[in-house]
Amino acid sequence: MSAVRQTSSDPSSTKLPPLDRAKQLAASLLSERSQASGALVARQLRELLGALDDNDRRCFQRYLATEFHPHGPALRAAAQRYLAEGTAETAAALARAAEPPRQEVLRRINMAPGGISALIAMRSEVASCMRTDPELKLLDADLKHLFASWFNRGFIELRRIDWQTPAAVLEKLIAYEAVHEIKGWDDLRRRLAPDRRCFGFFHPALPGEPLIFVEVALVEGLATAVQPLLLQDAGEAIVRQRAARADTAIFYSISNCQDGLRGVAFGNFLIKQVVEELQSEFPQLKRFSTLSPVPGFRQWLDNRLANASDPDAALLPQLESDSWWNDPAQSEKLRVPLLRLCASYLTRKPSIRIDPVARFHLGNGARLERINWLGNTAQRAIQESFGIMVNYLYDHDSIETNHEAFVRDGTIVRSPDVDALLHTTD
Repeated sequence: MSAVRQTSSDPSSTKLPPLDRAKQLAASLLSERSQASGALVARQLRELLGALDDNDRRCFQRYLATEFHPHGPALRAAAQRYLAEGTAETAAALARAAEPPRQEVLRRINMAPGGISALIAMRSEVASCMRTDPELKLLDADLKHLFASWFNRGFIELRRIDWQTPAAVLEKLIAYEAVHEIKGWDDLRRRLAPDRRCFGFFHPALPGEPLIFVEVALVEGLATAVQPLLLQDAGEAIVRQRAARADTAIFYSISNCQDGLRGVAFGNFLIKQVVEELQSEFPQLKRFSTLSPVPGFRQWLDNRLANASDPDAALLPQLESDSWWNDPAQSEKLRVPLLRLCASYLTRKPSIRIDPVARFHLGNGARLERINWLGNTAQRAIQESFGIMVNYLYDHDSIETNHEAFVRDGTIVRSPDVDALLHTTD
């Protein structure tokens, strides 16, 4: 039984202030026995939450996080029975007693039209203030737990996104692209050309909202720079010929679209299923690789070089000069040491926090294949990684072995080319 005192007042009353009414509706959700009336209360609550101001929404979130705890005496009794008997039945009873009533409130909010969107928005807001309001972590954890079930691979659908996709979805691609900005409709059209592919995961409760999408370039050889992939340099007939000749699929952008679903795994399933789709459509493809950013490299290196005793500390003044990457002579002096340092950064001991993009691909079973000098000269890339980009290779025959090695002991499977960078001299 919930630790929250159930109210006996009419939940349809409109005399209470909006925040108090929202709290009343949330508590009444647990007392409703009729599915129809429960759905009605959930609809009322969802509509009311959408009308609350920022401060009242925060107060309501804090209410959910602090008031809907497991019933203490029932939990203690269930724990004692499990410790005494240790059976599967007492373990199941303990799990039921330990589940906070808050999760059932959230499930019932999800019954309302638009409920899932409201809960995703709630988690996004909660994430932005957990540092200053740590009690919200309980609410965040419950939302994440429920989303992992509601958005598992059995419920989401892979769709190809092309120029015939509804404009409302295409507009969201432009808005959600997180790696390489889409600069309007002409840029988007190029990314959906015959030698390009775009795939996204969708959920039936959010039919017009991509959860995550990936952009793919069909090329010959392993692409080492992103700017050529984004150029609009040929007509349709030529790009169709390129697609027919392609032997490599380059995953050059993966964007999560729903901030409230962070931590819910989509990307690993997305890449593997897209590989299957591409192999079916283009049987001549031999390689599947990313062209990925290294978002944590510059911060790591700046911290390291700030120590004057570091043997590479002399690089710091050169890296702080304006537009060094546009000066061939200056950039060539930096190429070897920066590639060596980036290789070191990406292959550090597993006890050290790894680059988030590297962690994603290595955890999916990819191999650290190649580190590319000035693979992206956009300002953001220079600021994050001195323009360096990385190829992570997805080899069908070794994905599972690589994944197990990384998960088991942090082994970073890498190519001989990367190993060679680790031993270069400036």
